[in-house]
Amino acid sequence: MGHAGYAKKNLFGRREPDVLCAAISILVFTVNNSLEELAGEKITTVENEETGFVRCDFEGVLQEKSVFLMDSFVYSLTQLSQKYGEQYLQVKFEEV
Repeated sequence: MGHAGYAKKNLFGRREPDVLCAAISILVFTVNNSLEELAGEKITTVENEETGFVRCDFEGVLQEKSVFLMDSFVYSLTQLSQKYGEQYLQVKFEEV
């Protein structure tokens, strides 16, 4: 079962791939790579493949184009949460 817990059983009783986990993963890695490669941001990334945990720390204040990328990322995650349900994906905001 994927990290999001959305994998469903097919007709033969086997679990299908977790499409929600895959969608979240591609969004995380795309925005992280875009921020580093396209926007030139300096990011420290910590990952735990077993738990699906990813943490990205920015070394400075984000440029305007990077803020746009992050807004798009949050928007996409929010849309996925609404489509698949909060029991599988919760988007939380925390002031730091």
